[in-house]
This record gives sequence, C-alpha cells and structure tokens, in this order.
Amino acid sequence: MGDPAGIGAEVIVKALADPSLRHRARYIIYGLNEMLAYAADLAEYEVFWWRDQFNGRLRSYPHDIVVVDYDQYSMLGHAIRHPSKMGGEASMRFCADAIDAANKKLVDAVVTAPIAKESWKLAGHQWPGHTELFAARTNTRNFAMMFAGGPFKVALATVHVPLMGLWNKLNIGAVFSPLELLHNAMVEWFDIPHPRIAVCGVNPHAGENGQFGDEEDRIIKPAILMAREQGIDCTGPYPGDTVFLAARDGKFDAVLAMYHDQGLIPIKLLAFDRAVNVTIGLPIIRTSPDHGTAFDIVGRNRANPGSMRAAIELAIEMACRKQARMRSQAQCEPPRRVGDE
Repeated sequence: MGDPAGIGAEVIVKALADPSLRHRARYIIYGLNEMLAYAADLAEYEVFWWRDQFNGRLRSYPHDIVVVDYDQYSMLGHAIRHPSKMGGEASMRFCADAIDAANKKLVDAVVTAPIAKESWKLAGHQWPGHTELFAARTNTRNFAMMFAGGPFKVALATVHVPLMGLWNKLNIGAVFSPLELLHNAMVEWFDIPHPRIAVCGVNPHAGENGQFGDEEDRIIKPAILMAREQGIDCTGPYPGDTVFLAARDGKFDAVLAMYHDQGLIPIKLLAFDRAVNVTIGLPIIRTSPDHGTAFDIVGRNRANPGSMRAAIELAIEMACRKQARMRSQAQCEPPRRVGDE
C-alpha cells in the first residue's frame, strides 16, 4: 500500500473498483484496511474485499481480494500528511512482507504503491528506494530500473545518484549491464524477439566528438561494442535531446538513458498517468506506478489511478507470460527415465 499517509490507498481502491480488472487476477493488499475503507468511502465505492488481520504468518488466500491488515499502524494515515518515522516503518513492513510472499511463491507479482524515501530514512532504513530494496531481499546483483509508458520503454544506467556524483558511478559495466537487462526484458516481457535499442550520450550533443566531454568515447561506446558482440542490436550514443523523438516515431523499441531525469522527463511528459516502473533483472516480478505519495492531495479524492491501473495490468501480463514460458519449457523437457540408474 505504500506510505499510509500518501495516495497509495486511494489509487489502489480506484483501480480495483473496476470489476473487469478485478476479474483478471486475485489480489492480496498488504496495508491498512482502515485507510482503504476511508478511500473507498470518499470515492463512494462499497467495500469489495475481505480483511485478514495480520498475525505474523504470510499465506495465500482463496478470495479474489484480501487486505492483510497491519492494524497496529491504525489511524496513522489520518493523522499525518507528510514524511514520518511511523510512515517509514509501516511502508517498509508492507513492502518487505510482499517481497517475502513473492520469494515464497505465494504471489506471482508485486505492485508497489508510492513510498516516501524520507520516511524510510526517518525510520532508520537506508535504502534509497524500492528498486534497491527488492534487489537486496532477492539477492540480485544485476538489476535496473525500467519505465514503460506511451511510446517509450526506457531503462536507466544510473538511478538515485546526485547529478554531481554521476561521474563516480558511470563506467563501462554500468552501461553494459542495464543494456543487457533491457534487451532481455524486451524479449521476455514484451515479446519483441529482436529489439532495437538506442543508447543516450551523457554530455550535450553526445559529446560532439569530444568537444563537450569524453565519456561517450571512454565509457559508452565500449559498452555498446560489448553488447553488440553479445548479439544485442544497440546503437549510439545519441544526443539525449533528440533520441526520444526517434523512439517516439518507432525507429527504436527501447532507450537506455544515462541518468534519472534524462529518461524520466520524456516518459512523464507523454505518459504521466499511464507510466509504469519495472525493476528488471529480479527473479520476481515487480511493477509500480510512476508517481509519488502526493501528500498534498491526500483525502481529497483527487488522485488519478491511471498509473496504478497500468502497473497492475502490466504485472498481470508479465506473470502470464512467465507462466506460459514455464509451461513451454516443461513441455520441451525430455521425459525422465526411471530405473536406468
């Protein structure tokens, strides 16, 4: 459910209020029943879920929608409309238990509502965001943040890094690894067998032959060469101010951006209410709406559920594709011979 003081409860309720979406999967909501019921009341929806008070044991459920209620944090969302220690403790608990449920195969995918990174810090958690937390709790070393929205599929070479600290993080491996993950994600999750990937430069005009920086020649071009030797169809580096026009027009299937805002500005400009954040490289499926907690509009019934709905729909599609692959692999495996040992 994300931060109890944010719009997580509202966008979840509004998205799942549509019976057509509810009937596509079964849902377990880790959060606060009180806040979800409050959001439903504001939006004039009848409660459409079951409630189970969390007793410390994760399990599956036969119901279409169940709220696992952590009522020890009750009334938190009503009292606070800003980052807080308790908000960080609650949202971390919801998220950590959802990840554990996925690791135990109790759920097929996880969709995370927005958290406040400042709340996590106030609660003593040092993760800079969901992405890094998921990687740590699934023992994943190579992972990347990808966004899907409108005409774009965009992955990031670096994520939550101050712009002035970018030069200490950007290296050949930091470009090659997400490039490989992006290629695999396009093949496995989006059914594009031979994706065309554009790689952004990091400097104005992609360095313009070294006039505005040499990172393109020292770092990005060698990473592209490595990827092409692995059979990945990638080209660049391209200037960041024009490459997204080419991607919008269908010349590329995906783009690798070098830093956070380079990739997020075009996504949020053209698909703010439908953009989805996907963590690629994990052994489990994780999606998220591409917006924050929006503390300023909580309790006003003004939150747009479009991005949350898109995140849920993409998680369902990815889970179905994963199950289809597993069935196909099982059918292709030769039958085991018994008694020949």
